[in-house]
Amino acid sequence: MNGSTLELAADYPLLNVFWSMLWFFLWILWFVLLFRIIGDIFRDDSLNGWGKAGWCVFVVVLPFLGIFVYLIARGRGMGAREAQRIRKGEEDMESYIRETTGTTGKADELAKLAELKSAGHLTPGEFEEAKAKVLAA
Repeated sequence: MNGSTLELAADYPLLNVFWSMLWFFLWILWFVLLFRIIGDIFRDDSLNGWGKAGWCVFVVVLPFLGIFVYLIARGRGMGAREAQRIRKGEEDMESYIRETTGTTGKADELAKLAELKSAGHLTPGEFEEAKAKVLAA
């Protein structure tokens, strides 16, 4: 008080609040896009080092234009690259689990037994005996 003006929340109209919130959310959206695009640039194995450096400089120096150009030029493959990365991660995890536990599934063992039987390496009696052991385990 003492000669200074007192700012009240009532002096900030509701439309200005909505306008400020819109700009704030657009700003957050832009950062999400920026980090997603930079992550896609570094995860893409088809780009060489110069290509990655060029895209990074373009996206950082001219942020809005860089993001829009990247989405137009390479946006279609972003989802495919992400799906491929997830698929590879799942396959790596499954192979690690199989190696660590040292076991394969019953279906795999039964398939191997069926191959041995069809190749003539197992008699029908031996096949049934091995199949019973697999199913009992």
